[in-house]
Order: sequence, then structure tokens, then C-alpha cells
Amino acid sequence: MSSDSSRPTRRRVLLGIGVGATAGLAGCAGNGDQGGTDTPTATPTETETETPTETETETPEDAGPAMVRVAHLSPNAPNVDVYVDGSAALEDVAFGAVSDYLDVPAGERQVEITAAGDPDTSVFSGPVTVEADTAYTVAAIGELGDEADEPFEPLILEDDNSDPGGDTARVRVVHASPDAPAVDVTVASSGDALFDGVAYGQSGYVEVPAGTYTLQIRGDTDGNDGDVVASFDVELAGGEVYTAFAAGYLTPDDEPADTPFDLVVAQDTDGGMAESAKVRVAHLSPNAPNVDVYVDGSAALEDVAFGAVSDYLDVPSGTRTVEITAAGDPDTSVFEGDVTVEAGRPYTIAAIGELGDEADEPFEPLILEDDNSEPGSDTTRLRVVHASPDAPAVDVTVAAGDVLFDGVAYGQSGYVEVPAGDYTVQIRGDTEGNDGDVAAEFDVSLSGNQVYTAFAAGYLTPDDEPADTPFDLVLVQDTSH
Repeated sequence: MSSDSSRPTRRRVLLGIGVGATAGLAGCAGNGDQGGTDTPTATPTETETETPTETETETPEDAGPAMVRVAHLSPNAPNVDVYVDGSAALEDVAFGAVSDYLDVPAGERQVEITAAGDPDTSVFSGPVTVEADTAYTVAAIGELGDEADEPFEPLILEDDNSDPGGDTARVRVVHASPDAPAVDVTVASSGDALFDGVAYGQSGYVEVPAGTYTLQIRGDTDGNDGDVVASFDVELAGGEVYTAFAAGYLTPDDEPADTPFDLVVAQDTDGGMAESAKVRVAHLSPNAPNVDVYVDGSAALEDVAFGAVSDYLDVPSGTRTVEITAAGDPDTSVFEGDVTVEAGRPYTIAAIGELGDEADEPFEPLILEDDNSEPGSDTTRLRVVHASPDAPAVDVTVAAGDVLFDGVAYGQSGYVEVPAGDYTVQIRGDTEGNDGDVAAEFDVSLSGNQVYTAFAAGYLTPDDEPADTPFDLVLVQDTSH
């Protein structure tokens, strides 16, 4: 993302707050008053909690757990795993990801952060004390390495998620950019300062009228009129609380990792979550480039490659405008249209077909409603989705000869339930006897009480097609019962 004031102003907030997923402020706010004679200004603080002590906190028996989430904001650290009291709490957390809140027993907890998949490479280990019925953010900030500008460490923040009122949003800014000086945060439309002189590691809250804002990040000056180094559009809903993490490198060319400055906005409260649908995106167009996906104008997923299937994102129910563009090129739109999703239901939006005037099948989104209910402890529910544009209708059999799916044409899908176990799945041209030639076969392992989707994608004969993307079976586990 560009770090100058000429950057595009397409909304760049996170839709939803699941780990590894960029997700949900889209469509959650109307136009509020940004005008500005009485705009409050936040006073930053060094940290939001006291230094942990060695003595374990005693908790009344009827007290609830603490609520703890983790944010990965170290711009040169790899993906990480997070352990609490020796047990894996979060795995493969990427830079910029902010987890959901986890219920953690109150008291002194031992937190360890390691390189993802490498428990022996610990980058932090230490005690963190949390109180019952209190929300916290543990933000991994700073840098790895002997020449770090700021050391890698956890920043422990106590979160104020109380209701700010129906027409008011509470916003916190956390300065986590290790090469950036102290900053002011102002509103573009009025010049009002929301945050004054926030130094690295500091944070603070402010309450503002709900609405759409262009926030400007400036070098700190007495008059809050320093040069604008970055600007970001955000939507703030009434009655909700948000945290905006200023992260990444302001000058990545001079730093140990090419992680540009960004404003990672997370919605801390879950107002309206009951009215959300679960939506994920699959890129199955074999001749399309990597893509970005926008929901109601907000970037939901970025740089999605062929064969990738996202995690589920929380998306407000109703009719949403979905746009798919070439990655990093918002002006090259390959699809834009309305998609209607119902509250509480999971969906997969699969980008299928081909780009170009001579496409066998046109590029379009295939909207699938997912059945992720529990199939039973010894049973697996398996769905096949035919997304190979040059393949005929197919039968899907197992090596033993049993038929799983009969006559699935391009764009079609269906579920079947089978005993859990290991299978060799055969893709055959459709015949009445389900005995056509085997075009491809794949070994799959299916666990009990889980749901999977197998996307048949790519070209069956890539030598005759516009891209060398061979046929493949992309198997995704849809549930984690």
C-alpha cells in the first residue's frame, strides 16, 4: 500500500476479524457528521495495563474468564503460533491479522510466541496477567534481529468495549510502526485532530459520531499540520468500538522487510454479528490473474491466487455488492454484481469460468450455500463442485468402484455422505454405467464429523487452452467440529 497522500481512497478496512482473513466493516455505517468544531482529541498512553507480576491473581469462583485476542504487527517476523500455558491457542497467524477474542482463565498466564510450525523457535515467552470479565489485546510489535529499531515484544492493551451509544463510535489508535515517528491523526474533511502526538507503543481512545471518515496520518507537530504520509477511508458504525493499528514500515526500502505502512482496522465489538452471514471466496478461474475481492467497496481479500479458498468472513446479511479485480489494479474489474446472503448461513462464492472473448465458459461467480451441519462422528459429508471449463460432465467414483457423484456438469455441485477414511477418488467422463475412462485420480483423507468441498478445477487439456493450468482437485475442509 502506498504511504503517500496520493494513494487511492478505495475503502481499506478489514471485513471481520478472524485470523488470516481480511474482513468486516463493509456496509455497517451510514453517513455521519464529520464536521468539526467539537471533535474530541485522544490522549495517548504508553500501555493499557500494569506490568505483569510474578504472583498469580486469585479469582473468585463465580468470576468469568478473561477475553484475550492477539494481533500480529511485527513487520519482519514470519507467521507465528501463539501458545497459552503450553497449549496452542492460535496457529499460522500472518502479519496484520487480528484474532477473535479467546476465553482465557483469569490470572497469570504463560504466553509464548513461536515461528509458525516451529515450536523450538521462540521469539517471546513470558507471563501475562489478565483479570476476569475483562477484554485484552496482546499485540506482537517490534522487530526480530540484532539491529532492530524496536525490539520484538508483546504490547498488552486493556480494551474498553463498553457501549459508546447508538450514534457514537469509539476508536482507538495503536502506534506499532517501528520506523515511524510520533504521529497526529486528523480528519481530512475538517482538519480536526483525533489523536495528538501518538508515539511508538502508545495508544488512546476517542469517541466520534458514526459515519465515514478519511483519516490522515501526519508527522507530529504542535499545530497538527504536519505532512500527510498516508490516508485511509474507514466506516464507523454507531454503538461499536474499533481499533486502528498503525503498522508496517513507513520507508520499507530502508528496512529488513518489504512490509509497507498500513492501517489495520478491527471491529472490537460484535454488534450486528447475529445479522451476519459467513462468506468465503474461491479462485477457480484457470486463466485469470491473482485477484482482489471487494464487498460493498471494501477490500475483503487481496492477491488471491488460483486454487486458493479463503476462510469464512463475517459479512452483513442482505444484498451485498461484490467486485473482483486484478490484484493491485482496482481499475481492472472482471466482475461486479449483487449477491444476496442470509443471516446465520455460510456461503462460498467461487470465481469460475475464463477471461477473454473466446472463453469456453464466461467468468462469473458461482454462489453456493454450504451445509456445514455435523454429519456424525464416523461420517464425512463431501461436496464436489465442477469448475473445469473444458471438462465434460463427470462421474466421480472410488477405486473400489462405488459411485459418489453421477453426471456432474460444469457449474453443478452436490453433497454425499460417506464413512470417514482414506479414498482414491476417480474422475471419469459421464456414462450411464459410470464406467468411463478415468481422466484423473486423487488420494483424499476424510475425517469423521467433518465437511469437505472438492473443487474440480483447471484445464483437462491445458495444451489446447489459453493458460497452462492443469486439472486438479482442490480439497478444502469446511468445518472444524
